[in-house]
Amino acid sequence: MRILFITSNRIGDAVLSTGLLDHLIRQHPQARITVVCGPAAASLFARMPGLERVIALSKQRYGLHWLALWRGVVGTVWDLVVDIRASALSWLVLTRARAVMRRGDGHKIAQLAAVLRLDPPPLPVIWLGPEECARAAALLPAGGPIVALGPTANWTGKLWPPAHFAALFEALRAGPLPGARAAVFGGPGEYERALAAPLLAALPGAIDLCGRLSLTEAAACLQRCTLFVGNDSGLMHIAAAAGTPTLGLFGPTPADEYAPAGPRTAVALARGARMADLSVARALAAAGRLLAQP
Repeated sequence: MRILFITSNRIGDAVLSTGLLDHLIRQHPQARITVVCGPAAASLFARMPGLERVIALSKQRYGLHWLALWRGVVGTVWDLVVDIRASALSWLVLTRARAVMRRGDGHKIAQLAAVLRLDPPPLPVIWLGPEECARAAALLPAGGPIVALGPTANWTGKLWPPAHFAALFEALRAGPLPGARAAVFGGPGEYERALAAPLLAALPGAIDLCGRLSLTEAAACLQRCTLFVGNDSGLMHIAAAAGTPTLGLFGPTPADEYAPAGPRTAVALARGARMADLSVARALAAAGRLLAQP
């Protein structure tokens, strides 16, 4: 069986779609799966069982990237095409069955589950190999609780002030997580480094993991953390999918659609339109409730 799975360009949405892939892998363990995604998300699927290939779709002017993709897949007769991008391409290839996403209401994983008529929605997953786990163990050796902090996001409106992150960590270390170490996560590039720099300066003892990890290495490191606290971002969704207790911080973006989805998750909501309207006390209370969950 051959499956073509067209997912998002963005890391967060691509992570959320992994629950559908995990379902398909369990239902069709012999299937060979081709995943289409954006370049930033491509490494998420490197360890996926049943992977035949990943096609990293880079945007081109006038939508020519879709033409290039069509040329790359039209020669195959697919058994199933799953398209969460709702692109025309899913109707322009030969397939025995297709499932195309239509935007609905509710959390994103519920909208995705509706593509395959699944209820309850499958939770996102992360596929790791021994290399990622070994690197994570070297970077974050055992020795007390680790609080992962995700101070970056893809636009400034999502950013909780760095001073709030630092104050929250100090409150966690003085309260429910005595002796905790901080690990600051961020993606590659100067933009992410600049966003993380004020927090790293405020917590000089923090473990600096900004720009040092692939997506799967980040997931392996997050699995070794006691708690993740971060802005609404792809990293937040990776943490939740990795099974780390995950507190997502929300202001202008809709938590009812994009809250972290995983076995132990929670959100802290700003009481205004700005992320600065989310108090440290409110985030600390949410973190305490999350840590108290069995």
